[in-house]
Amino acid sequence: MNSNKSTPPAWPLRFLRWFCREDYIDEIEGDLIELFEKRAEKSPKRAMRRFWWDLVKSFRWRNIRSFSKSQSSNYTAMLKHTIILSFRSFRKYKTTFLINLAGLTSGLTCVLLIYLWVNHELSVDKFYKHADRLYQVFENREQSYGIWTAETNSGPMAADMQADFPEVEYVTGVASRGKATLTVGEKNIKSDYIYAGKDFFKVFSVTLLEGQADHVLADKSSMVISADMAERLFGDASNVVGKTIRFEHEQDFAVSGVFETAPLTSSFQHHIIISIDLIKDQYARVWNYNNTFVKTYLLLKPGTDADELNKKLGGYIASKVNGETNRTAFVALYPDYYLHGKYENGQMVGGRITYVKLFSIISGFILLIACINFTNLSTARASRRMKEVGIKKAMGSGRTALIYQYLGESILVAIISLMLALLTAYLLLPQFNVVTGKQMVIDFDLKMVAGALLIAVVTGFLAGSYPAFYLSGFNPSTVLKGQLHRSIGELWARRGLVIFQFAITIVLITSVLVVYKQMDMLQSKDLGYNKDQVLIFPREGKLESISATTTFLAEVKNIPGVINGSSTDHDMTGHNSGTSGIYWEGKDPNDRSEFENLPVNYDLMETLGIELREGRTFDRSFGADSSKIIFNETAIRYMGLENPLGKTIKLWGEDRQIIGVVKDFHFESLHSEIKPVFFILTGEDGESFMVKIAAGREKEVVGRLAELHTSFNPGFPFEPRFLDQDYQGQYQAEKRVSTLSGYFASLAIIISCMGLFGLAAFAAERRLKEIGIRRILGSSIGQIVYMLSASFSKMILVAIVIAIPFSYYIASSWLEGFAYRIDLEWWYFGVSGLLALAIAWAIVGWQTFKVASVNPTKCLRDE
Repeated sequence: MNSNKSTPPAWPLRFLRWFCREDYIDEIEGDLIELFEKRAEKSPKRAMRRFWWDLVKSFRWRNIRSFSKSQSSNYTAMLKHTIILSFRSFRKYKTTFLINLAGLTSGLTCVLLIYLWVNHELSVDKFYKHADRLYQVFENREQSYGIWTAETNSGPMAADMQADFPEVEYVTGVASRGKATLTVGEKNIKSDYIYAGKDFFKVFSVTLLEGQADHVLADKSSMVISADMAERLFGDASNVVGKTIRFEHEQDFAVSGVFETAPLTSSFQHHIIISIDLIKDQYARVWNYNNTFVKTYLLLKPGTDADELNKKLGGYIASKVNGETNRTAFVALYPDYYLHGKYENGQMVGGRITYVKLFSIISGFILLIACINFTNLSTARASRRMKEVGIKKAMGSGRTALIYQYLGESILVAIISLMLALLTAYLLLPQFNVVTGKQMVIDFDLKMVAGALLIAVVTGFLAGSYPAFYLSGFNPSTVLKGQLHRSIGELWARRGLVIFQFAITIVLITSVLVVYKQMDMLQSKDLGYNKDQVLIFPREGKLESISATTTFLAEVKNIPGVINGSSTDHDMTGHNSGTSGIYWEGKDPNDRSEFENLPVNYDLMETLGIELREGRTFDRSFGADSSKIIFNETAIRYMGLENPLGKTIKLWGEDRQIIGVVKDFHFESLHSEIKPVFFILTGEDGESFMVKIAAGREKEVVGRLAELHTSFNPGFPFEPRFLDQDYQGQYQAEKRVSTLSGYFASLAIIISCMGLFGLAAFAAERRLKEIGIRRILGSSIGQIVYMLSASFSKMILVAIVIAIPFSYYIASSWLEGFAYRIDLEWWYFGVSGLLALAIAWAIVGWQTFKVASVNPTKCLRDE
């Protein structure tokens, strides 16, 4: 007999026996094996491959067994039996069950809330019909500090690209001009508005409820409004085309169309759209390639290669300005910009997607911590169930049946936890919406339900797989004799999981502390001007008159509680307007670096408390200051000017004398370095008023200002805001990170501590007899507590050592996004570790103290 004789593969035969009727199995199986053995004599490998094909060919409808209801009822009975056993186990081991339930519920709640937020973030701007062909034009501009990527382009660019690039199907320019007052009858409503090109609705595929996309923006005297705005102005969104809206109490516009209000997942949340041809007429002097204030959006033709288009765009702006430019245009997919909108030195380096990934990972880790609790407590308490396993095996239960039972228990706990998590998430969602700035709802559609169930089943499987395989592997004779010995590997596995839990927790605690300290620095750092108690409101309506502005500001300053007031074209919270049109002696002819343009009225610098290094500010007593200029320290250093006072530079071709140098101040967020800035006098001009109010008198002064504003500007709603609130708005993302990370770190601590509590209780219970003997022999309660706490303390110390390098890497990576940031002090990591250690000591110490305080005779008698 040939000992090397090939045998057919086992899996196909098992499959055959599963699907084939019993009265056909022997015949079909015999034929298949006989055919296999003949082929194997020539080529065993080929015989193996053909065996599967032979099995498939053997399929016949008459050969398929009947899967009768009796078999289905067997499965139902088995499932019912497993559920009954599971609930008996839950009732018997209440503490373990409750800890696992609480941990998994917390973890799944966290996952559900983060899933809602991540899903919302990932869906922003993805709803457009042709999202894969919708692009925005950006510009890389070479500056002294590197390459700055800007969103704005020149006014003529949209029309020129439509004519010059056959790849472009539709193009539109969009310019935002803040808010305007809209009047219908007695209603006066303030709303954001934009100017847009005629093909706006073709580029963005926004649904028009009334009007035609080809015509709604063709007329400069018409506007398109959202359905929401139509209801607010007219009480109904239908039959409003042709009706009149008065704009800023100056000009009448006819409604040419009504568009569907943008969904919450749109970054375009404007309600009024006016033809961009109007602004082209109003700002004709800056409608050229030397100025940029328009955003350009393209719908490319199907099949267009954006990379090839970018190659053509490389020198496009230079061709429009005779080659003298530091600007290079390129296109990027618009729906991606919301998540991937951060550029450094001309390259996309991230954006909101960083936080999406971060919180997805954190929620996964929190759920993993809960799963670790389940695994640790199940394996630690295996001794309580080993006789149960031994008896079941002795009675004929196979290992597979036991695995199914224990996996069923863990999955059942996960499903119960999911139900509680859904309820908890529903209750917490309103507060979560406040924290995230979203308006999310739990939509129980098929995708949501299927996803939640999948997460629960996977969680149950991950949490219960190791205990299931561990418990089912006991030898029945050994466990019935009470001879089960725990291996060193099992002990270290459990300790390793505890260490992993607390390492994650310590990383989260450190991250929260670093974020808090950085946010505290952002709030308290001296910006170089005083942003507190400064009220901002638009200069509009009759106040756009210079004489009215002068009179208004004079009366404002007479209001008790007003310290000072002025007007400006700059909001002091980011880049507003820049120019490279400054020339000084010794300037490199190829230098196109931009200086921030800060046009101000008299008293603005005094109102904001901007400090002078030398010279003076603009002053009426000096006469013609309109030909003067003031720079910040960074600008003077960049120009290399020594003793700058009295020197003359050119701004847009006109001579300007330097009369002052101010100390550097932050007009952008602390993510950016301070850039060169210049001040010029606008006279009694500017788009906004800024009024400094005495602390504690804000309510009184705002009321008086509202009355004064209404007397000058009847029909214009008075909607002021505070400068410090605008400043805080620059750090919304960081504030949300700070709040959410605080919640998650607290949750991680609680879940980890619940697991530690369970393990400590079990360890104390298992050593109850030893504790009683030690007490009788003279050991104090303190010594007992120390003995039982020592091993847990060592695990936490190891977790601290592991967590510190990860914490440092994560914290330093996050802080790199700020030009001005805190130093990572050693005590941040020390405090995090000590906090984790103190919490662990408190939990373990309290649990062991309870056991150690029991009368030792009771310990021995109970044993």
